Amino acid sequence: MEDKQIIELLFDRSEQALEAISSKYGRLCYKLAGNILNNAQDCEECVNDAYLGVWNSIPPNRPESLMAYLCRIVRNLSLKKFRYNTADKRNSSMEVAMEELEGCLGSSEDVEQQYEEKELSRTINRFIEKLKQTDRVVFIRRYYFADSYEEIARAAGISEKNVSVKLTRIRSRLREYLQSEGYHI
Repeated sequence: MEDKQIIELLFDRSEQALEAISSKYGRLCYKLAGNILNNAQDCEECVNDAYLGVWNSIPPNRPESLMAYLCRIVRNLSLKKFRYNTADKRNSSMEVAMEELEGCLGSSEDVEQQYEEKELSRTINRFIEKLKQTDRVVFIRRYYFADSYEEIARAAGISEKNVSVKLTRIRSRLREYLQSEGYHI
């Protein structure tokens, strides 16, 4: 079933929409949540909460990409659950992935920095848009979907070492790009 049809079912408040979302995007949602949480129960909870979030937000929202909309909800819920579960612990590939980016990004603890964080996000998006297709896929799979080097290598048809080298170089270029845009790293 096409996304537009699913969205129309959501506007009609048909429960078939949730079944269609689950069959079309369920595996992707569980993989995304699993990469962040490493716990089957937490994954199931986040994915089900995401389905509820889609149900409650469409209507009035009409996303252009249902997959992106759903992934964003799953990712945000998973990160929230991850922060709750790991307040004083380190046990996830997401923690490792975020630590890799620490050298490029500043802290986001201060509420007063919300505007600057949005600007930083826009700047990073512009950087990502300028990357070659392969580099963009590697970067997003690592830092958005928290895929392992092995998974990225398999999907991109390159070696794990090549993934590691690409990510190191992309982070270095990101750091330089942010500095050229006036960010102090």
